[in-house]
Formats: sequence, structure tokens, C-alpha cells
Amino acid sequence: MGLTCAIYAGAVEVSRRSGSHPIANPVLLSVCCLIAVLWFARIDYQHYFANVQLIHFLLGPATVALAVPLFRHHRKVRQAALPIVTGVVCGSAAGILTALAICFAAGVDLALTTSLSTKSITAPVAMSVAEQIGGAPSLAAVFAVLTGMTGAAFGPWLLSKFKIRTPMERGLSMGTTSHGQGTARILQESEEAGAFAGLAMGLTALGMAILLPLLARVVL
Repeated sequence: MGLTCAIYAGAVEVSRRSGSHPIANPVLLSVCCLIAVLWFARIDYQHYFANVQLIHFLLGPATVALAVPLFRHHRKVRQAALPIVTGVVCGSAAGILTALAICFAAGVDLALTTSLSTKSITAPVAMSVAEQIGGAPSLAAVFAVLTGMTGAAFGPWLLSKFKIRTPMERGLSMGTTSHGQGTARILQESEEAGAFAGLAMGLTALGMAILLPLLARVVL
């Protein structure tokens, strides 16, 4: 656990010195460094995971704590109810349809297609949904983590490139497409953006958990 914290602290410092460059995202750097350490030290992942249970436990309270900025900005959230729902629905649909289009065009098998279609849902929900629609929960978890990591690294930069600057737009974009990691990243910019991102993450997970099994029956 000490090694994990030390690597993350070093990654944060590298990110700070690089001016928050997308490639220097702390989560991305930390994961890559930890994989390298475990690989070269020949440490089994199960053994590593057993020794970082405290960090895993804290993931729950950290997720629940996202409700704090949401509560502080609940008036703005209520005033923007229609744009929020519209944005989450469109973003979720785009995530599913692009994944399906790519898989069908590439001719990949059904298990991979259904697993990839859950990529924009937070990992625990993605694993459950993937199992319901014929996918592989382990693959769904991998795709969800990679999506969150990529979104957290490049999402803010890409939004700035397209001149998307308001907290609501940035927060909804990050929460809908890159769930927990994206929400944590955009929260560093603005508490208001973090509030919208946390709400979008929850709504996306709820909506996809209902709609993906229904869609799978029709399309797949």
C-alpha cells in the first residue's frame, strides 16, 4: 500500500511539473508504473490486491462523497434538468452505437461486442450488465477502466480544443463518457463541473443498466 501511495504521489508531481499534460495523467502514470513493478518483481496480482484492501475500501466512501458538490450546486442542477437529461441520453446513445458500429464493421464476436458496449458505465455496473447481455464481465471491467483512464487523460484537453468551457458542459461530457475517473479529473478543475459529472455518471449507469439489456434483445 505504501508503494502504491508513493507511486501515485510521484505521478501527481510529474503531472504538476508537466502542466497537467494529458499523457502525464496521474492515474495513467500510476497504473503503468504499478504494472511494471509487479511484472518485474514477479508479484502476483492477487497478492498485491490483498495488501491494498484499505484503498479498495475507500473507493466506496469516495464515490459517495461525490454527492457533496452535487448538494452544494443542487439549484443549478434543478434549473438545468432538461439539458442534463438530453445530454446524458445523447452521450450514452453515442457511446453504445459507436461501439456497436466499430465491432460490426470489424467483424468481432458477440461476446466482445456486448462487453465493449458497456464501456461508458462505471466498472461494477458494467460487469453486471455485460453478464446479462451475453458479454464477459472481466472484459467489461477492462474496457470500463480503459475508457475512464483515457477520458480522464484526454477529455479536458479535447473539450478545451472544441472550446467547450462551461462547467455544466464539461462535467456532463466527462461524467457520461468516462464515469468515475473522468468525474474525479474534472472535479479538480471546478466543484460545479464535478457536481454535473457525478450526476451524469449516476444517470448513465442507471439508464444503461435498464436500456442495454432491452437493446441487446433487439440488435444482438
